[in-house]
Amino acid sequence: MNGIIVMDKPAGFTSFDVVAVMRGVCRERKVGHTGTLDPMATGVLPLLLGTATRALSLLEDTGKEYEAGFRLGAATDTQDSTGKVIARSEKKAARSGVEAALPRFRGGILQTPPMYSAVSVNGRRLYDLARRGIEVERAKRPVTVSRLELTEFDEAAQSGRLSVACSKGTYVRTLCADLGEALGTYGFMTSLRRTRASGFSLSDAVTLEQAKKLGAEGILGRLLPVESLFSGLPALRVSTAQAVRFSNGGALELRRTALRSERPPEGARYRVCQPDGVFLGLGEVEGNDLRVLRLFLRPSLCKDKAAQKPEGIRK
Repeated sequence: MNGIIVMDKPAGFTSFDVVAVMRGVCRERKVGHTGTLDPMATGVLPLLLGTATRALSLLEDTGKEYEAGFRLGAATDTQDSTGKVIARSEKKAARSGVEAALPRFRGGILQTPPMYSAVSVNGRRLYDLARRGIEVERAKRPVTVSRLELTEFDEAAQSGRLSVACSKGTYVRTLCADLGEALGTYGFMTSLRRTRASGFSLSDAVTLEQAKKLGAEGILGRLLPVESLFSGLPALRVSTAQAVRFSNGGALELRRTALRSERPPEGARYRVCQPDGVFLGLGEVEGNDLRVLRLFLRPSLCKDKAAQKPEGIRK
């Protein structure tokens, strides 16, 4: 079973828990995910099945979107509601004050990774050190927050909700904690729902319970093609003979393809497709050739399809 199924991860499950469950549901040993969600978080978790797992190392940072709940007036050791409260403040913030503080967290910013994170320092995961009560110095990292909006705020409860669009590696709980600090108080994240990742949204997703009910055969109807992961790359249709050559690992001469008049730059990537539009894999420009970057259709399948094509197609 090859393709992508987008899960709506439930709270209380790790990303690996979902992978384990779906291995059984789909009867597919090769299953991977495109980005970890903490157990308390819910929402979009794309899973790659079968040959789609070959795409993991090639995925571009398409950014992610979240809806996050937060509360002011307290800090926790994890920067979210699963942690232990370590500080409190009686200072109250007004909605206008919260909105006025948001611009400083938009655009390119520097974040200090939280101690309870998978970041490694000197070969040790920060969360392993944090669980032992050890705190170490962490270097700030550049991240990009392209959207940060306050969608709700209850001044009496000092709680609200943020809509966030950000780059890979951004810690939304750190945004909540830093927002509290900017307001002269404390803050922590109370909920997190990922609404978009790897180009997929909640409208593409199924819940774990829905997936279990669908079973292996029903899941096939919800599988998305591997090609959808690379929709941002231009497509290149090649001849039948070139499709066979490419699917067997052979580079294609640019002058013999539709790219002959474009002179693409070194390193440019393309979705390479058969004459009928079936996706074969990714190609990358190297000198005067388009070399194979990654294949997703088995050569035997390509040969079978090529054998069915009428003769006379130019190489």
